[in-house]
Amino acid sequence: MNLKKKKELAAKVLGVGKGRIIFKNENLKEIEKAITRQDIKQLHKEGMIYIKNVKGRRKIIKRKYRRGPGKIKMVVNRRKQEYVKITRKLRVYLKSLKERGVIQIELYRKLRNKIRMRDFKSKASMKEYLKNMKIDLENIKNKYGKMKNEEIR
Repeated sequence: MNLKKKKELAAKVLGVGKGRIIFKNENLKEIEKAITRQDIKQLHKEGMIYIKNVKGRRKIIKRKYRRGPGKIKMVVNRRKQEYVKITRKLRVYLKSLKERGVIQIELYRKLRNKIRMRDFKSKASMKEYLKNMKIDLENIKNKYGKMKNEEIR
């Protein structure tokens, strides 16, 4: 009794590979009589045909823990982009302070080094640092604002 074709039909109907289809030995005669897809589905519901579980690790589980060079590259690029944005913003702010005469050249160079070493996470943290150094940014800002208005007139 050759049930090769029945196995192929069952695999197609149930959506699995031929190797996973198992026929119960007690019900081989009934399986042999099955002709249509509906017959195969019915036999599967009754438990005469069953599907073996997949052996080994599943791809889904494997994908969760996979970390190839592309993933690492994305993380590095994201980190670099953040660094570039913050650095540019802080350098522009620092340059404006130097041009206004708020800070001296020595302090300017020291702060540029600190920016490069990522000591400041944001512009606010840099302002906080300058405030702790007793540099009054508010008064300077007001003077600068007045000077701007006078130049415009």
